[in-house]
Amino acid sequence: MDSSPASVRHQRGRWLGLVAITLGVAMIIVDASIVNVAIPTIIRQLGIGITQAEWANSIYSLVFASLLITFGRFGDLFGRRLIFLIGLTVFLAASVLTAEAQSGTVLLTGRLLQGVGGAFILPATLSIVNANFRGRERAIAFGIWGSTIGGMAALGPLAGGWFTTHLSWRWAFYVNVPVAVLAFVGALLFVAESRDDHPSRGVDLSGIVLSTFGFAAIVFGLIEGQTYGWWHAQRAFLGLDLGSVSVIPAAFVLGVLALVAFVVIEQARGRARKPVILDLTLFRIPSFRYGTAAVLIVGLGELGLVFVIPLFLQSVLGLTAFRTGIILASLAGGAFVAGGLAAQITNTIGARRVVQIGLGTEVIGITAVGLTFAAGRPAWEFCPQLFVYGLGVGLATAQLTSVILADIPRAQSGQGSGMQSTSRQVGSAVGIAVLGTALTLGLNSGTRSRIAALPDLPAATRAQIVSGVEQSGGAILPQLRAEHAPTAAITAVEEAFVGSARRAAFIAAGFVLLGFLASLKLPPNTGERERSE
Repeated sequence: MDSSPASVRHQRGRWLGLVAITLGVAMIIVDASIVNVAIPTIIRQLGIGITQAEWANSIYSLVFASLLITFGRFGDLFGRRLIFLIGLTVFLAASVLTAEAQSGTVLLTGRLLQGVGGAFILPATLSIVNANFRGRERAIAFGIWGSTIGGMAALGPLAGGWFTTHLSWRWAFYVNVPVAVLAFVGALLFVAESRDDHPSRGVDLSGIVLSTFGFAAIVFGLIEGQTYGWWHAQRAFLGLDLGSVSVIPAAFVLGVLALVAFVVIEQARGRARKPVILDLTLFRIPSFRYGTAAVLIVGLGELGLVFVIPLFLQSVLGLTAFRTGIILASLAGGAFVAGGLAAQITNTIGARRVVQIGLGTEVIGITAVGLTFAAGRPAWEFCPQLFVYGLGVGLATAQLTSVILADIPRAQSGQGSGMQSTSRQVGSAVGIAVLGTALTLGLNSGTRSRIAALPDLPAATRAQIVSGVEQSGGAILPQLRAEHAPTAAITAVEEAFVGSARRAAFIAAGFVLLGFLASLKLPPNTGERERSE
């Protein structure tokens, strides 16, 4: 037992250390969505095009997801606290660069570097919790971590809307400076360093390159499929001419080939006892195997719905970005409440049961949200359903992570953390793509059929409305109201939006239900060892 003054301070102050790493997690999760509501203002003030504006959000998620496994392994090799501190430093510098941006190029550079910093931070925080907390305290620590993940995803639009409305969009990034400084000082003082005590010598360069490229290509395809076209090219990518074929199928093919090569090479290196970026034998552990599958599937539904709800609230109900954030804050409230309950429940019935209860609660909450979609309905009526949804997220997120890492050797915490974080990010990207496509297709077809059924509407007006809906994803509704378009036409678009939003919600509920079924495969004794320590 290490009795040095630093070790004693870390032991006594590990809860303050948890606050520090939670601040880091909150910062990177908020920045994944804080830009969404600020995009129109950024376009006007910087004079950038829609393509650069879209990349301001996409490039963060793309870089973030593609580097998680690599930086998770770096934490095992060089020290998890060190990697966390490096990530905070990169993220802080990138936030200042982004806030000071006077051009689209600088803005995108800052967002790219924020993604790099976030990829350093997230797996390091998971590994620190996994290494520094055991027994009953572990459930509390993961409960706090998980409620932060769930809550901050919903608070991002609220924060972005408030800063953009009352101060400036630049403050959405300036605010990271004090948060990063507090997290840095807290981690330096109260987080104990941990690493793999018997690391393999050498660097798995092939694993780093293949995993980074593979995940980057696939996440790019998922994020940008609607922009560039899933099959037929809607626009050129960086001047690349593939004829009528979109760049997206090529991205998927190259990404899959890179990941297949990654698995083959990692297996060969493992058999030869060479260093690997991901030890594939971890998937022999049932809790890790089934837990990772569950988090991937659940990711399909969770954030995909958070993408759909703001579109409905702003387009159909006419809410501002800030008021939309207030409604979504009820989801965050549910997640935070669940975080406080999760530890006590986990210590009573075990992490596996808490995961299943959380996922079941999510299914109920998401289904209820789907049934609430209706034109003319008061926006506050979404709050109880979103609160229930948030309760499920708070219960499931933290303890599912705890279950995934429960049987992972501490020396490999970074690899396990990186893999589960990557699964969550890829699942979220797939979910947003699937639900976004379902919403768009349903809205377009529903609008066309309903507008066609209005015989008194001139053909030119019908074509203009249908075209406007298809090009804006329904965001043209406030403009139609402002221009006093025919009431029947507005009603037709609203009804089409309601139907497609409900369909997207039910698809999301189906994904989470599949995640619940996957959680039934978790070993019955998962987490029991932790509770008995």
